[in-house]
Amino acid sequence: MPKPIRISRHFNATVERVFEVMTDFRAAPQRIPAIKKVEVLTDGPVGKGTRFRETRIMFGREATETMEVTEFDPPHSLTVGGNSCGTIFASRFRFRPSGSGTELEMELTTKPVSMFAKLMSPLAAFMMGPMKKAMSADIDAIQKVCERGE
Repeated sequence: MPKPIRISRHFNATVERVFEVMTDFRAAPQRIPAIKKVEVLTDGPVGKGTRFRETRIMFGREATETMEVTEFDPPHSLTVGGNSCGTIFASRFRFRPSGSGTELEMELTTKPVSMFAKLMSPLAAFMMGPMKKAMSADIDAIQKVCERGE
C-alpha cells in the first residue's frame, strides 16, 4: 500500500473562508485549472453524504470520478472519498487557525480492495509523486482564491 500523500500550506485567510472555498464544489472548475467539470449529485447544502462527479485532467488524460463527503465538521475538517479502479481513496483536510491565517493540512490515503488493484499496487507507488504535484497545484489555486478575497 502506498504511503499517504501529505501537504501542508499556510493561507492568509480565515479558517471559515478557506473551508467555504474548499466546499464550494460547483465553483471548482472556475478556480482549479485541472478540474474541467463538477456535477453535484445530491440536493441541498454541502454536508456529510454530499456526492459529486468531478472531471479533471490527470496524467495528461481526462478522468471522471464520483466522490462523496464522508466527514463534514465546519470549519475544522472535511473528508472526501471514493472508489476508483478497485482502490478506495480518502482525502482528509484539516483547517486550523494559525496567526492571522489558516494552516491547511491534507492527507490522501489509498487502499486497494480489488484483486487487480492489489496486484497493481507496487506500480501505484510510482504515481504518488505526480499525484502529490497535481494536488499541490490544486491547493495553490485554492490559496489564490482565498487570499484574493474573490
